[in-house]
Amino acid sequence: MIIAFGLIILALTIGLIFLFTSPSLSPVPYFPTNKKDLALVIEKLQMNNNQIIYDLGAGDGMVLFEAAKWAKRAKLDTRFIGVEINPILVLILLVRCFFHPNKKNIHIVLGDMFKIDYRQFVKNENMESVFYMYISPWYLEKTVNQIRKLDTPVRIVSYMYAVKSLQHLEEKKMGLHQITSYHLPK
Repeated sequence: MIIAFGLIILALTIGLIFLFTSPSLSPVPYFPTNKKDLALVIEKLQMNNNQIIYDLGAGDGMVLFEAAKWAKRAKLDTRFIGVEINPILVLILLVRCFFHPNKKNIHIVLGDMFKIDYRQFVKNENMESVFYMYISPWYLEKTVNQIRKLDTPVRIVSYMYAVKSLQHLEEKKMGLHQITSYHLPK
């Protein structure tokens, strides 16, 4: 009986690991932002009014929901778009969003960050778009090329990995990992 229970737990654990890291669900595996760096990431987003913050590969929404909570406390109208391709993680995001105090400004998208037309979320051309990315370094350039299609001012905040083709505004390693900011001209 104990052995059977242990095998069931092992099978469930392996299944969950597969669901969160499977390349068939996403080419970018699920690794959450380190909680010790979360406050610094929020600071680097430089939230203000008339702004959209995209969390590409939002995972469980740690950054997305903490930033939205901060914006609500600061009485900002910042909009948040969480993009995730893994349906299990999207379900988690939707449940968390339902109970979030700033849910009216949060939109969860089940989709491929490399194929989304981000212009659909921009309400006016003066709206600043900020992209938070914690994705594999070999996908950064592909993502930046997709972001370049926007015709609005864009800032990128990259966690852990630098975008080699972009001139960084600022780079900090005050937490556990590097956080780099970039500006893409209109």
